[in-house]
Amino acid sequence: MHQLLLMRHAKAERARPDLPDFDRALAPSGLIAGATMRRKLQSLGVEPDVVLVSSARRTRETLEAVLAWDNGANIDMVDSLYMAPLARLLDMLGGLRETARSVLIVGHNPGIGELAWSLAARGPESEAKARLNEGFPTMRVAEFLVLTPWREISPATTRLQRVIDPV
Repeated sequence: MHQLLLMRHAKAERARPDLPDFDRALAPSGLIAGATMRRKLQSLGVEPDVVLVSSARRTRETLEAVLAWDNGANIDMVDSLYMAPLARLLDMLGGLRETARSVLIVGHNPGIGELAWSLAARGPESEAKARLNEGFPTMRVAEFLVLTPWREISPATTRLQRVIDPV
């Protein structure tokens, strides 16, 4: 079994015509939410051993804000995670090594929210699923239990455990 954590980046600064979307930084409220999420994940004992993060500035800054693991997590900045669609995210997960027991993906909507909703769709109704069905706002984390090898990940092989927000 594996743990999968899907995190949407924290609140970014407003889009500007003189700045590419890829280079947008976190807003002050995003930095605060990141620090709050860091404390929350620490209190829950969340310690991924593999972190895949989009190379966009706001996702890198989100990871820096929440990074609290001193267990030597393997962190990979992945260019193709920038605005990755559902199919690409599933391909990435399917290609993970079995030694990755707990994986955190820090990405963007709509893909990260679509992946969370897709993996939870066949599961039982729960408070976590109801919250997930409301959307995937910035700084949200969805935690899944993956019951099969990574290459077999699908809605039938995952269980939504909880949805974590910084507030």
